Amino acid sequence: MAERLQVVYGLHAVETVVARRPGDVRTAYLLSGKASGRLKAMAERLSASGIAVEHASRQELDRLSAQGTHQGVVIEVSGTAEHSVADFETLVLERGRAVRLLVLDQVEDPRNLGACLRTADAAGIDAVVVPKAHSAKLSGAALKAATGAAETVPLAVVPNLARALAWLKEAGVWVVGTDSEAPQSLYAARLAPPIAIVLGAEGKGLRRLTRESCDELVGIPMAGSVASLNVSVAAGVVLFELLRQSPSGQTKS
Repeated sequence: MAERLQVVYGLHAVETVVARRPGDVRTAYLLSGKASGRLKAMAERLSASGIAVEHASRQELDRLSAQGTHQGVVIEVSGTAEHSVADFETLVLERGRAVRLLVLDQVEDPRNLGACLRTADAAGIDAVVVPKAHSAKLSGAALKAATGAAETVPLAVVPNLARALAWLKEAGVWVVGTDSEAPQSLYAARLAPPIAIVLGAEGKGLRRLTRESCDELVGIPMAGSVASLNVSVAAGVVLFELLRQSPSGQTKS
């Protein structure tokens, strides 16, 4: 069976993969012509890491990246950054009382997934959890939007989200869902680890079973005319409120 390769593009995303797991990079494609600036530095880093480099036209890079914003570099990487349920459960138990999680309920836009990973990294979140069905994958578009955070924040893919939330509650994790109809404001809630913040997709929000699986529901106060926020923006609001409320020394090392 042929090895499954994942396409990663964009300078920051590629730099992070090359820095963290150069041995998984099978081929790198750089824009043809005289390299300068960050592309030149990228070529030197790839060469120093012993990674085979091929030069390609802009049209070929457009094709390899599925018309993504590749910034002149595309790599093919073996394996995946997704984590298994067993790995996820081990992480939760190891982090214990300090664990902080972001759970995404059916977020299907890969750019939103990537942006949420980036926000999770900035807010010190230990892992992002998504259901296997009706969720975006770690595609090239998601990895580009994550700007390297897919390498630093584990993405756990679970077969049944409600079951995963039930396991978290049994493990002592407080599960907080966000819902526009929640009677309690985010800023009135006490947020502290061990905690899992659950966000739903734009427009749809949390599914009924997911909502019922939460220990507590909170809403983000809205002062304008729009009814909801983009999920990655909502993630930023909630996760940084968690960070603000959390005692120092509780974030992941």
